[in-house]
Amino acid sequence: MKDLRRYLALKYIQYLVLSSSNAVSTLLGLLGSAYTMILLQSAKVSYKSTAVLISSLAQADILVFLSLVSDMVSGSFGVSPTASALARILLTANAHVSCVLLSCVAFEAYLITFLPLESRPLRTVRNARLISRVIWTLVAAECALFLMDDHLRASSSSGFLFQLSSVAAALLRSLSYILGILLRIVNVYIYYKIFFSMSPR
Repeated sequence: MKDLRRYLALKYIQYLVLSSSNAVSTLLGLLGSAYTMILLQSAKVSYKSTAVLISSLAQADILVFLSLVSDMVSGSFGVSPTASALARILLTANAHVSCVLLSCVAFEAYLITFLPLESRPLRTVRNARLISRVIWTLVAAECALFLMDDHLRASSSSGFLFQLSSVAAALLRSLSYILGILLRIVNVYIYYKIFFSMSPR
């Protein structure tokens, strides 16, 4: 459907084109996700693997809403380092989940365009749900590590656990940055191939 394609275009701009989020893109993203979650409940939308991935993408914006609530609560009752760190980590989780899910949608579009019959056994609702769960689990583990590292730093802890979490968090942040750049390159390549394959020769 055109509305879902517009939503995906909005999300690609928000997470894979813009260098950083801003109030306008965040608000549009939240509104688009709310509308998409309602739209996916419609009988007019066939519930296929792509719809599962898009649904998970829309649900990721719940983390943005929770982050905004956390900011408002901490602002009303005084700034708490823990609340501030939690709000930041929720935004990080949202961005990472969204980027990977958008790449999964792009890869599926590539399979549909170039390997429609060969990839059909892979493009199932069950596999899409499994992929979504794996992505959410990995990002949750990543953010738990970041939260623990922030907590240890705030409490001025020292020792082996602090050093281990600090090194692991630093490595993971570097890996996330590199992965983010690679996902941008891969997405551009995929849609470049799809665009020119569909262009009239």
